[in-house]
Amino acid sequence: MSARGRSWWAHGSLRLRLTAAAAVVIAAGLAAAAALLVVWLHASLVRDLDTTALQRAEVVAADADTTQLTSEIPVSDHGEVAVQIVDGHGRVLAGSGNLRGRPRAFFFPASRSASPRAHTVHDIPVGNAKGGWRAVGVPAGPSGTWTVYVAVPTAGVEQGLHRLTVGLSTGTPVVVALLTAVAWLLTGRALRPVEAMRAQTAEISASDLSRRLDVPPTKDALARLARTLNDLLARLDTATRRQRRFVADAAHELRNPLSTLRARLDVTARHARSPQEQALARSLLQETERLARLVDDLLQLARLDDRPRLRLAPVDLDEIVFAEVRQARPRTPLVIDQHAVGAARVHGDEDALARVVRNLLDNAVRYARTRVEVGLHATDGTARLVVADDGPGIPEADRERVFDRFTRLDDARSRETGGSGLGLAIVRDVVTAHHGRTLVEDNHPGARLIVLLPTDSPTDSPAVLPADRPMEDRP
Repeated sequence: MSARGRSWWAHGSLRLRLTAAAAVVIAAGLAAAAALLVVWLHASLVRDLDTTALQRAEVVAADADTTQLTSEIPVSDHGEVAVQIVDGHGRVLAGSGNLRGRPRAFFFPASRSASPRAHTVHDIPVGNAKGGWRAVGVPAGPSGTWTVYVAVPTAGVEQGLHRLTVGLSTGTPVVVALLTAVAWLLTGRALRPVEAMRAQTAEISASDLSRRLDVPPTKDALARLARTLNDLLARLDTATRRQRRFVADAAHELRNPLSTLRARLDVTARHARSPQEQALARSLLQETERLARLVDDLLQLARLDDRPRLRLAPVDLDEIVFAEVRQARPRTPLVIDQHAVGAARVHGDEDALARVVRNLLDNAVRYARTRVEVGLHATDGTARLVVADDGPGIPEADRERVFDRFTRLDDARSRETGGSGLGLAIVRDVVTAHHGRTLVEDNHPGARLIVLLPTDSPTDSPAVLPADRPMEDRP
Protein backbone atom coordinates (compact mmCIF):
# COMPACT_ATOMS: atom_id res chain seq x y z
CA MET A 1 0.00 0.00 0.00
CA SER A 2 1.37 3.41 -0.96
CA ALA A 3 1.95 6.20 1.55
CA ARG A 4 -1.09 8.04 0.25
CA GLY A 5 -3.22 4.92 0.60
CA ARG A 6 -1.98 4.32 4.15
CA SER A 7 -2.77 7.94 5.03
CA TRP A 8 -6.29 7.62 3.62
CA TRP A 9 -6.83 4.37 5.50
CA ALA A 10 -5.50 5.81 8.77
CA HIS A 11 -7.58 8.99 8.60
CA GLY A 12 -10.80 7.46 7.26
CA SER A 13 -13.72 6.81 9.56
CA LEU A 14 -14.26 3.37 11.05
CA ARG A 15 -17.45 2.98 9.05
CA LEU A 16 -15.64 3.86 5.84
CA ARG A 17 -12.78 1.46 6.56
CA LEU A 18 -15.14 -1.40 7.40
CA THR A 19 -17.20 -0.75 4.27
CA ALA A 20 -14.07 -0.54 2.12
CA ALA A 21 -12.78 -3.81 3.56
CA ALA A 22 -16.16 -5.44 2.97
CA ALA A 23 -16.20 -4.12 -0.61
CA VAL A 24 -12.75 -5.57 -1.29
CA VAL A 25 -13.74 -8.94 0.16
CA ILE A 26 -17.03 -8.96 -1.76
CA ALA A 27 -15.34 -7.99 -5.03
CA ALA A 28 -12.62 -10.60 -4.60
CA GLY A 29 -15.16 -13.28 -3.66
CA LEU A 30 -17.48 -12.52 -6.56
CA ALA A 31 -14.57 -12.32 -9.01
CA ALA A 32 -13.23 -15.67 -7.82
CA ALA A 33 -16.71 -17.20 -7.93
CA ALA A 34 -17.26 -15.87 -11.46
CA ALA A 35 -13.91 -17.23 -12.64
CA LEU A 36 -14.62 -20.62 -11.08
CA LEU A 37 -18.08 -20.64 -12.67
CA VAL A 38 -16.65 -19.98 -16.13
CA VAL A 39 -13.94 -22.62 -15.71
CA TRP A 40 -16.35 -25.22 -14.35
CA LEU A 41 -18.96 -24.53 -17.02
CA HIS A 42 -16.35 -24.70 -19.78
CA ALA A 43 -15.10 -28.04 -18.49
CA SER A 44 -18.64 -29.36 -18.15
CA LEU A 45 -19.69 -28.30 -21.66
CA VAL A 46 -16.50 -29.68 -23.21
CA ARG A 47 -17.08 -32.94 -21.35
CA ASP A 48 -20.58 -33.07 -22.82
CA LEU A 49 -19.12 -32.50 -26.29
CA ASP A 50 -16.64 -35.31 -25.71
CA THR A 51 -19.46 -37.62 -24.65
CA THR A 52 -21.49 -36.69 -27.72
CA ALA A 53 -18.54 -37.28 -30.05
CA LEU A 54 -17.78 -40.65 -28.42
CA GLN A 55 -21.37 -41.82 -28.65
CA ARG A 56 -21.52 -40.86 -32.34
CA ALA A 57 -18.22 -42.59 -33.00
CA GLU A 58 -19.41 -45.79 -31.35
CA VAL A 59 -22.61 -45.75 -33.40
CA VAL A 60 -20.69 -45.23 -36.66
CA ALA A 61 -18.18 -47.95 -35.71
CA ALA A 62 -21.00 -50.41 -35.00
CA ASP A 63 -22.64 -49.62 -38.33
CA ALA A 64 -19.31 -50.06 -40.14
CA ASP A 65 -18.96 -53.53 -38.61
CA THR A 66 -22.48 -54.72 -39.51
CA THR A 67 -23.35 -52.97 -42.79
CA GLN A 68 -21.67 -52.44 -46.09
CA LEU A 69 -19.55 -49.28 -46.00
CA THR A 70 -20.52 -46.42 -48.34
CA SER A 71 -18.49 -43.38 -49.28
CA GLU A 72 -20.83 -41.01 -47.45
CA ILE A 73 -21.87 -41.49 -43.86
CA PRO A 74 -25.27 -39.97 -43.07
CA VAL A 75 -25.46 -37.65 -40.00
CA SER A 76 -28.45 -35.91 -38.50
CA ASP A 77 -26.78 -32.73 -37.14
CA HIS A 78 -27.14 -30.51 -40.21
CA GLY A 79 -23.42 -30.41 -40.94
CA GLU A 80 -22.31 -29.69 -37.35
CA VAL A 81 -20.60 -33.10 -36.98
CA ALA A 82 -17.57 -34.20 -39.00
CA VAL A 83 -17.02 -37.95 -39.53
CA GLN A 84 -14.24 -39.83 -41.31
CA ILE A 85 -13.32 -43.52 -41.48
CA VAL A 86 -9.63 -44.14 -42.18
CA ASP A 87 -8.02 -47.54 -42.84
CA GLY A 88 -4.72 -48.71 -41.51
CA HIS A 89 -2.82 -47.13 -44.40
CA GLY A 90 -4.28 -43.68 -43.79
CA ARG A 91 -6.71 -43.73 -46.71
CA VAL A 92 -10.11 -42.14 -46.21
CA LEU A 93 -12.73 -44.86 -46.72
CA ALA A 94 -15.81 -42.82 -45.98
CA GLY A 95 -16.86 -39.50 -44.49
CA SER A 96 -19.78 -37.29 -43.65
CA GLY A 97 -21.29 -35.11 -46.34
CA ASN A 98 -19.45 -32.03 -45.13
CA LEU A 99 -16.09 -33.82 -45.65
CA ARG A 100 -16.91 -35.50 -48.99
CA GLY A 101 -13.86 -35.46 -51.24
CA ARG A 102 -11.71 -33.98 -48.51
CA PRO A 103 -8.36 -35.40 -47.51
CA ARG A 104 -7.72 -36.95 -44.18
CA ALA A 105 -8.52 -34.45 -41.42
CA PHE A 106 -7.57 -36.42 -38.31
CA PHE A 107 -4.14 -37.83 -37.60
CA PHE A 108 -4.14 -38.95 -33.95
CA PRO A 109 -4.33 -42.71 -33.34
CA ALA A 110 -7.46 -44.48 -32.22
CA SER A 111 -7.89 -45.00 -28.50
CA ARG A 112 -8.50 -48.58 -27.51
CA SER A 113 -9.28 -47.86 -23.85
CA ALA A 114 -12.73 -48.20 -22.32
CA SER A 115 -13.06 -44.38 -22.16
CA PRO A 116 -11.23 -42.89 -25.14
CA ARG A 117 -9.62 -39.48 -24.68
CA ALA A 118 -10.87 -36.63 -26.83
CA HIS A 119 -8.53 -34.29 -28.69
CA THR A 120 -8.81 -30.68 -29.65
CA VAL A 121 -8.21 -30.14 -33.36
CA HIS A 122 -8.34 -27.11 -35.62
CA ASP A 123 -8.58 -26.25 -39.32
CA ILE A 124 -11.11 -28.91 -40.25
CA PRO A 125 -12.28 -27.90 -43.76
CA VAL A 126 -16.01 -27.86 -43.06
CA GLY A 127 -17.94 -24.92 -44.57
CA ASN A 128 -17.40 -21.66 -42.67
CA ALA A 129 -16.76 -23.35 -39.36
CA LYS A 130 -14.23 -21.53 -37.22
CA GLY A 131 -12.64 -22.36 -33.95
CA GLY A 132 -11.76 -25.71 -32.47
CA TRP A 133 -13.30 -29.14 -32.56
CA ARG A 134 -13.43 -31.95 -30.04
CA ALA A 135 -12.62 -35.22 -31.79
CA VAL A 136 -12.38 -38.87 -30.73
CA GLY A 137 -11.13 -41.88 -32.62
CA VAL A 138 -12.31 -45.44 -31.99
CA PRO A 139 -11.22 -48.68 -33.76
CA ALA A 140 -13.65 -50.33 -36.22
CA GLY A 141 -13.80 -52.61 -39.22
CA PRO A 142 -12.07 -55.94 -39.80
CA SER A 143 -9.75 -56.75 -36.94
CA GLY A 144 -10.03 -53.15 -35.75
CA THR A 145 -7.72 -51.82 -38.45
CA TRP A 146 -10.00 -48.94 -39.32
CA THR A 147 -10.41 -45.79 -37.27
CA VAL A 148 -13.68 -43.91 -36.95
CA TYR A 149 -13.13 -40.22 -36.27
CA VAL A 150 -16.01 -38.03 -35.05
CA ALA A 151 -15.58 -34.34 -34.30
CA VAL A 152 -18.06 -31.81 -32.90
CA PRO A 153 -17.44 -28.04 -33.03
CA THR A 154 -16.74 -26.03 -29.86
CA ALA A 155 -17.90 -22.74 -31.38
CA GLY A 156 -21.27 -22.90 -29.61
CA VAL A 157 -19.60 -23.53 -26.29
CA GLU A 158 -17.13 -20.69 -26.80
CA GLN A 159 -19.87 -18.27 -27.83
CA GLY A 160 -21.98 -19.18 -24.81
CA LEU A 161 -19.02 -18.78 -22.47
CA HIS A 162 -18.19 -15.43 -24.09
CA ARG A 163 -21.72 -14.17 -23.48
CA LEU A 164 -21.56 -15.47 -19.91
CA THR A 165 -18.21 -13.76 -19.34
CA VAL A 166 -19.53 -10.46 -20.69
CA GLY A 167 -22.62 -10.76 -18.50
CA LEU A 168 -20.54 -11.52 -15.41
CA SER A 169 -18.11 -8.68 -16.19
CA THR A 170 -21.07 -6.29 -16.40
CA GLY A 171 -23.15 -7.67 -13.57
CA THR A 172 -20.44 -8.32 -11.00
CA PRO A 173 -19.54 -4.61 -10.47
CA VAL A 174 -23.24 -3.81 -10.12
CA VAL A 175 -23.66 -6.55 -7.53
CA VAL A 176 -20.51 -5.38 -5.74
CA ALA A 177 -21.88 -1.81 -5.64
CA LEU A 178 -25.24 -2.97 -4.29
CA LEU A 179 -23.66 -5.19 -1.65
CA THR A 180 -21.26 -2.39 -0.70
CA ALA A 181 -24.22 -0.06 -0.21
CA VAL A 182 -25.89 -2.71 1.95
CA ALA A 183 -22.64 -3.11 3.92
CA TRP A 184 -22.49 0.69 4.38
CA LEU A 185 -26.03 0.77 5.73
CA LEU A 186 -25.53 -2.26 7.99
CA THR A 187 -22.23 -0.90 9.28
CA GLY A 188 -23.84 2.44 10.02
CA ARG A 189 -26.66 0.68 11.84
CA ALA A 190 -24.21 -1.45 13.82
CA LEU A 191 -22.10 1.60 14.73
CA ARG A 192 -25.09 3.78 15.59
CA PRO A 193 -24.87 2.91 19.32
CA VAL A 194 -21.17 3.79 19.22
CA GLU A 195 -21.94 7.16 17.62
CA ALA A 196 -24.68 7.80 20.18
CA MET A 197 -22.23 6.95 22.96
CA ARG A 198 -19.63 9.26 21.42
CA ALA A 199 -22.15 12.11 21.15
CA GLN A 200 -23.21 11.67 24.77
CA THR A 201 -19.57 11.60 25.87
CA ALA A 202 -18.84 14.79 23.91
CA GLU A 203 -21.71 16.55 25.70
CA ILE A 204 -20.25 15.77 29.11
CA SER A 205 -18.12 18.71 30.20
CA ALA A 206 -15.57 18.88 32.97
CA SER A 207 -18.03 20.89 35.05
CA ASP A 208 -20.83 18.33 34.73
CA LEU A 209 -19.35 14.90 35.31
CA SER A 210 -22.52 13.68 37.02
CA ARG A 211 -24.05 12.69 33.66
CA ARG A 212 -23.85 9.07 32.53
CA LEU A 213 -24.04 7.25 29.22
CA ASP A 214 -27.06 5.21 28.20
CA VAL A 215 -26.25 1.51 28.52
CA PRO A 216 -27.62 -0.58 25.61
CA PRO A 217 -30.01 -3.35 26.69
CA THR A 218 -27.84 -5.96 24.96
CA LYS A 219 -25.12 -7.96 26.66
CA ASP A 220 -22.45 -7.37 24.05
CA ALA A 221 -19.19 -5.43 23.92
CA LEU A 222 -20.98 -2.09 23.53
CA ALA A 223 -22.89 -2.55 26.75
CA ARG A 224 -19.68 -3.49 28.56
CA LEU A 225 -17.96 -0.43 27.07
CA ALA A 226 -20.78 1.86 28.23
CA ARG A 227 -20.64 0.44 31.77
CA THR A 228 -16.85 0.84 31.83
CA LEU A 229 -17.08 4.46 30.68
CA ASN A 230 -19.76 5.16 33.29
CA ASP A 231 -17.49 3.73 35.97
CA LEU A 232 -14.68 5.96 34.70
CA LEU A 233 -16.97 9.00 34.77
CA ALA A 234 -18.01 8.15 38.32
CA ARG A 235 -14.39 7.98 39.46
CA LEU A 236 -13.58 11.24 37.67
CA ASP A 237 -16.63 12.90 39.19
CA THR A 238 -15.61 11.83 42.68
CA ALA A 239 -12.00 12.98 42.21
CA THR A 240 -13.08 16.29 40.68
CA ARG A 241 -15.55 16.98 43.48
CA ARG A 242 -12.85 16.34 46.05
CA GLN A 243 -10.47 18.67 44.23
CA ARG A 244 -13.07 21.45 43.93
CA ARG A 245 -14.05 21.06 47.57
CA PHE A 246 -10.41 21.29 48.61
CA VAL A 247 -9.81 24.44 46.49
CA ALA A 248 -13.00 26.08 47.73
CA ASP A 249 -12.30 25.20 51.37
CA ALA A 250 -8.68 26.31 51.15
CA ALA A 251 -9.60 29.60 49.48
CA HIS A 252 -12.36 30.23 51.96
CA GLU A 253 -10.12 29.51 54.95
CA LEU A 254 -7.39 31.79 53.57
CA ARG A 255 -9.69 34.77 53.24
CA ASN A 256 -9.78 35.73 56.93
CA PRO A 257 -6.02 35.41 57.60
CA LEU A 258 -5.29 37.41 54.47
CA SER A 259 -7.74 40.12 55.49
CA THR A 260 -6.10 40.32 58.91
CA LEU A 261 -2.61 40.36 57.39
CA ARG A 262 -3.62 43.08 54.94
CA ALA A 263 -5.05 45.25 57.72
CA ARG A 264 -1.93 44.89 59.86
CA LEU A 265 0.40 45.61 56.96
CA ASP A 266 -1.65 48.70 56.16
CA VAL A 267 -1.32 49.90 59.73
CA THR A 268 2.40 49.12 59.69
CA ALA A 269 2.86 51.08 56.47
CA ARG A 270 1.07 54.07 57.95
CA HIS A 271 3.09 54.07 61.22
CA ALA A 272 6.48 52.90 60.00
CA ARG A 273 9.43 54.23 61.95
CA SER A 274 11.67 54.53 58.91
CA PRO A 275 11.31 54.88 55.15
CA GLN A 276 12.78 51.40 54.70
CA GLU A 277 10.14 49.86 56.96
CA GLN A 278 7.41 51.77 55.15
CA ALA A 279 8.65 50.60 51.71
CA LEU A 280 8.85 47.02 52.93
CA ALA A 281 5.38 47.16 54.43
CA ARG A 282 3.88 48.62 51.27
CA SER A 283 5.62 45.95 49.14
CA LEU A 284 4.28 43.22 51.39
CA LEU A 285 0.85 44.85 51.28
CA GLN A 286 0.86 44.75 47.47
CA GLU A 287 1.82 41.08 47.47
CA THR A 288 -0.87 40.36 50.05
CA GLU A 289 -3.49 42.10 47.94
CA ARG A 290 -2.33 40.12 44.95
CA LEU A 291 -2.57 36.91 46.95
CA ALA A 292 -6.05 37.93 48.13
CA ARG A 293 -7.13 38.45 44.53
CA LEU A 294 -5.76 35.04 43.63
CA VAL A 295 -7.64 33.40 46.49
CA ASP A 296 -10.80 35.24 45.48
CA ASP A 297 -10.39 34.04 41.88
CA LEU A 298 -9.84 30.46 43.01
CA LEU A 299 -12.96 30.59 45.14
CA GLN A 300 -14.93 32.07 42.25
CA LEU A 301 -13.77 29.33 39.85
CA ALA A 302 -14.55 26.63 42.37
CA ARG A 303 -18.11 27.94 42.62
CA LEU A 304 -18.42 28.18 38.85
CA ASP A 305 -17.22 24.59 38.52
CA ASP A 306 -20.09 23.52 40.75
CA ARG A 307 -22.46 24.97 38.12
CA PRO A 308 -24.24 27.42 40.44
CA ARG A 309 -27.69 28.55 39.53
CA LEU A 310 -27.47 32.11 38.30
CA ARG A 311 -29.84 34.79 39.60
CA LEU A 312 -31.31 35.72 36.23
CA ALA A 313 -33.13 38.97 35.63
CA PRO A 314 -33.21 41.77 33.05
CA VAL A 315 -29.94 43.68 33.49
CA ASP A 316 -28.82 46.97 31.97
CA LEU A 317 -25.34 45.97 30.91
CA ASP A 318 -24.38 49.57 30.10
CA GLU A 319 -25.02 50.60 33.74
CA ILE A 320 -22.70 47.81 34.89
CA VAL A 321 -20.02 49.00 32.46
CA PHE A 322 -20.29 52.62 33.64
CA ALA A 323 -20.09 51.55 37.29
CA GLU A 324 -17.01 49.37 36.75
CA VAL A 325 -15.26 52.06 34.72
CA ARG A 326 -15.85 54.57 37.56
CA GLN A 327 -14.27 52.13 40.01
CA ALA A 328 -11.31 51.36 37.73
CA ARG A 329 -10.29 54.95 36.92
CA PRO A 330 -8.91 55.84 40.38
CA ARG A 331 -6.68 52.74 40.30
CA THR A 332 -4.78 53.66 37.12
CA PRO A 333 -3.29 56.72 35.41
CA LEU A 334 -4.37 55.36 32.02
CA VAL A 335 -7.18 56.87 29.99
CA ILE A 336 -10.32 54.72 30.03
CA ASP A 337 -12.55 55.82 27.17
CA GLN A 338 -16.24 54.85 27.50
CA HIS A 339 -17.72 57.05 24.77
CA ALA A 340 -18.60 54.00 22.63
CA VAL A 341 -20.85 52.50 25.34
CA GLY A 342 -24.49 52.36 24.28
CA ALA A 343 -27.62 50.94 25.84
CA ALA A 344 -27.89 47.16 26.02
CA ARG A 345 -30.17 45.04 28.17
CA VAL A 346 -29.49 41.35 28.69
CA HIS A 347 -30.99 38.55 30.74
CA GLY A 348 -28.41 37.49 33.30
CA ASP A 349 -26.88 37.57 36.74
CA GLU A 350 -25.91 41.16 37.58
CA ASP A 351 -23.13 40.24 39.99
CA ALA A 352 -21.61 37.69 37.62
CA LEU A 353 -21.71 40.10 34.68
CA ALA A 354 -20.13 42.81 36.82
CA ARG A 355 -17.31 40.37 37.53
CA VAL A 356 -16.89 39.84 33.78
CA VAL A 357 -16.58 43.58 33.08
CA ARG A 358 -14.25 44.05 36.05
CA ASN A 359 -11.92 41.28 34.94
CA LEU A 360 -11.83 42.56 31.37
CA LEU A 361 -10.97 46.06 32.58
CA ASP A 362 -8.28 44.73 34.95
CA ASN A 363 -6.74 42.73 32.11
CA ALA A 364 -6.76 45.72 29.75
CA VAL A 365 -5.35 48.12 32.38
CA ARG A 366 -2.62 45.62 33.22
CA TYR A 367 -1.22 45.51 29.67
CA ALA A 368 -2.20 48.86 28.12
CA ARG A 369 0.44 51.49 27.45
CA THR A 370 -1.62 54.69 27.43
CA ARG A 371 -5.37 54.01 27.08
CA VAL A 372 -8.22 51.54 27.32
CA GLU A 373 -11.31 51.77 25.15
CA VAL A 374 -14.65 50.29 26.18
CA GLY A 375 -17.55 49.84 23.76
CA LEU A 376 -21.02 48.32 23.99
CA HIS A 377 -23.92 48.07 21.58
CA ALA A 378 -26.80 45.70 20.89
CA THR A 379 -27.87 44.50 17.45
CA ASP A 380 -29.70 41.49 16.02
CA GLY A 381 -30.47 40.05 19.45
CA THR A 382 -26.84 40.18 20.64
CA ALA A 383 -25.06 42.54 23.00
CA ARG A 384 -21.44 43.14 21.98
CA LEU A 385 -19.09 44.28 24.75
CA VAL A 386 -15.59 45.30 23.62
CA VAL A 387 -12.63 46.13 25.86
CA ALA A 388 -9.51 47.13 23.92
CA ASP A 389 -6.01 48.17 24.98
CA ASP A 390 -2.95 49.49 23.14
CA GLY A 391 -0.52 47.03 24.73
CA PRO A 392 1.56 44.23 23.19
CA GLY A 393 -1.46 42.32 21.90
CA ILE A 394 -2.18 38.60 21.92
CA PRO A 395 -0.70 36.33 19.21
CA GLU A 396 -3.30 34.54 17.13
CA ALA A 397 -2.00 31.13 18.23
CA ASP A 398 -2.68 32.04 21.90
CA ARG A 399 -6.16 33.54 21.56
CA GLU A 400 -7.89 30.40 22.77
CA ARG A 401 -5.25 29.43 25.30
CA VAL A 402 -5.47 32.85 26.98
CA PHE A 403 -8.85 31.82 28.44
CA ASP A 404 -7.36 28.72 30.08
CA ARG A 405 -6.71 28.76 33.78
CA PHE A 406 -3.32 29.94 35.06
CA THR A 407 -2.32 30.98 31.54
CA ARG A 408 0.17 33.82 31.27
CA LEU A 409 1.75 34.63 27.95
CA ASP A 410 5.47 35.33 27.60
CA ASP A 411 7.29 38.65 27.56
CA ALA A 412 5.00 41.56 28.46
CA ARG A 413 2.12 39.39 29.65
CA SER A 414 3.97 37.75 32.55
CA ARG A 415 3.64 37.11 36.23
CA GLU A 416 5.50 40.34 36.96
CA THR A 417 2.49 42.40 35.86
CA GLY A 418 0.47 40.96 38.69
CA GLY A 419 -1.91 38.70 36.80
CA SER A 420 -2.82 35.31 38.22
CA GLY A 421 -3.99 33.83 34.94
CA LEU A 422 -7.51 33.28 36.26
CA GLY A 423 -9.34 36.48 35.35
CA LEU A 424 -10.08 35.61 31.73
CA ALA A 425 -10.89 32.01 32.68
CA ILE A 426 -13.62 33.39 34.96
CA VAL A 427 -14.82 35.60 32.10
CA ARG A 428 -15.10 32.61 29.77
CA ASP A 429 -16.96 30.47 32.35
CA VAL A 430 -19.45 33.19 33.28
CA VAL A 431 -20.13 34.15 29.66
CA THR A 432 -20.60 30.50 28.70
CA ALA A 433 -23.06 30.08 31.57
CA HIS A 434 -25.02 32.98 30.02
CA HIS A 435 -25.01 31.22 26.60
CA GLY A 436 -22.54 33.75 25.22
CA ARG A 437 -19.15 33.71 23.53
CA THR A 438 -15.74 35.29 24.05
CA LEU A 439 -13.43 36.40 21.24
CA VAL A 440 -10.01 38.00 20.86
CA GLU A 441 -9.06 40.27 17.95
CA ASP A 442 -6.19 42.56 17.01
CA ASN A 443 -6.52 46.21 18.02
CA HIS A 444 -3.49 47.50 16.04
CA PRO A 445 -1.80 47.88 18.44
CA GLY A 446 -2.97 45.85 21.38
CA ALA A 447 -5.74 43.34 21.93
CA ARG A 448 -9.49 43.65 21.67
CA LEU A 449 -11.48 41.29 23.92
CA ILE A 450 -15.08 40.81 22.86
CA VAL A 451 -18.00 39.33 24.78
CA LEU A 452 -21.19 38.40 22.92
CA LEU A 453 -24.31 37.90 25.03
CA PRO A 454 -27.87 37.18 23.91
CA THR A 455 -30.30 39.98 24.69
CA ASP A 456 -33.24 37.56 24.78
CA SER A 457 -34.00 35.19 27.62
CA PRO A 458 -32.64 31.70 26.73
CA THR A 459 -35.15 28.90 26.91
CA ASP A 460 -32.80 26.57 28.75
CA SER A 461 -31.51 29.05 31.34
CA PRO A 462 -30.38 27.85 34.75
CA ALA A 463 -32.79 28.12 37.64
CA VAL A 464 -33.13 31.48 39.41
CA LEU A 465 -31.65 31.96 42.84
CA PRO A 466 -33.46 33.90 45.55
CA ALA A 467 -32.75 37.62 45.42
CA ASP A 468 -30.95 37.59 48.76
CA ARG A 469 -28.28 35.14 47.54
CA PRO A 470 -25.84 36.86 45.16
CA MET A 471 -23.39 34.73 43.26
CA GLU A 472 -20.36 35.68 45.36
CA ASP A 473 -21.99 34.32 48.53
CA ARG A 474 -23.12 30.94 47.26
CA PRO A 475 -21.66 27.87 48.90
